[in-house]
Amino acid sequence: MNKATNITWQTTKIDKKQRQAYFGHKSAVLWFTGLSGSGKSTLAVEVERQLFEHHVNSYVLDGDNVRFGLNQNLGFSAEDRTENIRRIGEVAKLFVDAGTIVLTAFISPYREDRRRVRELLDDGEFVEIFVNTPIEVCEKRDVKQLYAKARRGEIKGFTGIDAPYEAPQKPELTIDTSTQTLEESVKQIIDYLSSHHYVPSFQS
Repeated sequence: MNKATNITWQTTKIDKKQRQAYFGHKSAVLWFTGLSGSGKSTLAVEVERQLFEHHVNSYVLDGDNVRFGLNQNLGFSAEDRTENIRRIGEVAKLFVDAGTIVLTAFISPYREDRRRVRELLDDGEFVEIFVNTPIEVCEKRDVKQLYAKARRGEIKGFTGIDAPYEAPQKPELTIDTSTQTLEESVKQIIDYLSSHHYVPSFQS
């Protein structure tokens, strides 16, 4: 595919800092990563709800939802997974520029892919949240029976079974939803955001 060459980056009259000042909070990417069934989407949706209730401009980008539209042409090969995360990283950066806290819930199994997204953003704008739930717990939660199908060989390249998951080495936050309640996990994230001055302090 030929790449566009005759393009020019257009600047606007309103920048990121002005938008952050207008909304009254910083913008950032909360990058939830972990195995299928670890609780990424559940956490992201509940954190978004609480942020919204406290007038924090926020939005969830969910792995399955994005594959219905933007990334519907991608499969689950290593190459397609990398392209999936590259596109999400670029979209997430646009949200940050717009003054939004964007919460992304993707398995994103490869450290290099996550590192590249971090490098797209300014310091402090990428908050990696490792949802470190044991695979046995993830399998028990699996209503779609994806793990069972993968173990039977009906699904190939399934993360945690016959495809690797490279755990974060220095995430900003680590959460184990098998030992913490949803309320405790969400509070941990909200407390981090307030203590690091992303958002004003409030009771979750």
